[in-house]
Amino acid sequence: MTADEARNVIIQAMREVAPEVDLGSVPPEADLREELDIDSMDFLNFIVGLHEKTGIDVPEEDYEHFATLQGAIDYVVRRSGAAA
Repeated sequence: MTADEARNVIIQAMREVAPEVDLGSVPPEADLREELDIDSMDFLNFIVGLHEKTGIDVPEEDYEHFATLQGAIDYVVRRSGAAA
């Protein structure tokens, strides 16, 4: 999966949890939870949605990679390559 594909799937998964958010306006290194004002349940629902869209399992110890949009993109690209 390319970085653009990963970004798109992350945006789709986040829109299902918080349809009002605009990830296009979020700087790549900004704290996602803070920028999007999402709580821990929204975050978990986002991770579940991401798994449903990509098949990538995200163990709890890897949640830190999703602190920023860029971190999430990098993680999805890396894990999709490992799964292929």
